[in-house]
Amino acid sequence: MLKLSAKSAFEGLLPKQIGSVSIKEYAVDYLTLIDWPAGRKDDVSSELEKIHDITLPVPNRISGRTGNCCLWFGNHYLLMGRKPGPELANVARLTDVSDGYGILHAEGDEIEAVLARLIPINLCKSVFKRDHTAKTLVQHMQASVTRISESAFQIIVSRSMARTLVHDLERAMGSVAFRASLQIE
Repeated sequence: MLKLSAKSAFEGLLPKQIGSVSIKEYAVDYLTLIDWPAGRKDDVSSELEKIHDITLPVPNRISGRTGNCCLWFGNHYLLMGRKPGPELANVARLTDVSDGYGILHAEGDEIEAVLARLIPINLCKSVFKRDHTAKTLVQHMQASVTRISESAFQIIVSRSMARTLVHDLERAMGSVAFRASLQIE
């Protein structure tokens, strides 16, 4: 009989380091999409604050911290880390998407140069600051990109795009590392 076993989106692909940039998987226990009926957004934010001690962030931002955060996710919000309290389901529509996405952590001195080769928005730290997030393209894939520190980003893609994301990042990392090796001091 065939035995199925759970695998992460990046199983066998990560971690990787090329030059000054490293990529690794970021695992969370739960990913929950949050949506609500018209006129109930304030109720959702209030309940989220009572249960999880975070609020719905404004567009293009994240609220909370590692292990318990809420991310603006385009037309929805994404609760990351903890399982949503059952009271939240009384005011919001909740969808468990824990196994539908892969989350990657990309970090290093040249991370902005790497991502500039793949993402069509300005990720310079003077413009795209910590806790800023965007739904955008990474090459041809829809993704959520969030700055989590001065030199680190979190990238969320559909599980089916995990291998492609790693491939594209490796190529960009190699290009930046090669270019850096040509620098004359």
